[in-house]
Amino acid sequence: MTTSKTGPLHVAVVQMSCSTDVVQNLQKAVTRIGEAAQQGAQVVCLQELFRSQYFCQKEDTALFDLAETIPGPTTDALGRAAAAHGVVVVGSLFERRAAGLFHNTAVIFDRDGSLIGVYRKMHIPDDPLYYEKYYFTPGDLGFHSFAVSGAKVGALVCWDQWFPEAARLTALKGAQVLFYPTAIGWHPREKAEFGKAQHEAWELMQRSHAIANGVFVAVANRVGLEGDLEFWGGSFVADPFGRVLARAGHDREEILVVPCDLNLIDETRRNWPFLRDRRIDAYDGLLRRFIDRD
Repeated sequence: MTTSKTGPLHVAVVQMSCSTDVVQNLQKAVTRIGEAAQQGAQVVCLQELFRSQYFCQKEDTALFDLAETIPGPTTDALGRAAAAHGVVVVGSLFERRAAGLFHNTAVIFDRDGSLIGVYRKMHIPDDPLYYEKYYFTPGDLGFHSFAVSGAKVGALVCWDQWFPEAARLTALKGAQVLFYPTAIGWHPREKAEFGKAQHEAWELMQRSHAIANGVFVAVANRVGLEGDLEFWGGSFVADPFGRVLARAGHDREEILVVPCDLNLIDETRRNWPFLRDRRIDAYDGLLRRFIDRD
C-alpha cells in the first residue's frame, strides 16, 4: 500500500441496499470490495450490519439467530476478499460473543487477510425503529487505532457518530482516518418536515470530528427502503478541514473511492493546533454524567 510520502491513501466507502437474503448480501459486499479495489481503493469500508436488513426495527428473540461468532462466515469471507484484492477492509457484523451476549462489532482486516482489529460499538441507541439496546451489549474494548499498511485507522459505528469523545479518543490513539459503518435513515412520515435537517445534522456532526481532530472521516451508510425506514445513503469522505471530498446520493447504490493525502493532517494541525491547546488539566467533569452543582 502506498504511504502518504509517495501518494495519497485511496479510501473507499460502499453504499448498498440490502435484501432479506443474508447470503446474497454477503456476496454483494464481497463483490463491491473487488469493484472498489479495481477502482484503486486501498482501504474499503462497508456499511453497518450489511449481511441482513436492519433488524432492530422490532424486538424479536428469533432475530438473535442472525448473530455469528468471530471467526465466522462474515469474517472468513471478508478476510478472503481482503487477501484476494490486496486491500484493507473495514467490516461490520452482529457478533455472538456467548450465549445471551451480543455486540454490534466492526472488524478490520489488513491486505493479507489477517484480522488486526475488533471494535465493539460503545454507544447503543434506543429510539423508535432503532431498538438496539434489546440486541447489543455496549462495547468493552475501548477506542483504538490500528496500523494497517500505509496508515493508522480507527473504526467507530453509527450512533458513535454523535459523540465527540469517541472521535477524540480514537484520534488520540493515532488514527488518521475515522471510519463509520452506518445504518441511518428517515421515517417516511417525518421526512418532509424533518428530513433535510436530520441529514444535515448527521453530516455536520461528523465533519466537525474531522476538524476538531485534524483527521479524515469516512462514512458508509446503507440506502433503500427496509420496513418502516428509508435509509438515506449520503455516504461521504471529509478531509481534516471538514471539506467533503465526495458524497454519494440518497437514492442509489454507489462506491466512492477518494484519495486522501495524509500529509494534510500535519499541515492542518500546524495551523489549527487544537491538540496542543487542549486543557487536559481542566476536563475532569467529562467523567461525570451531569454537573448539577459546582
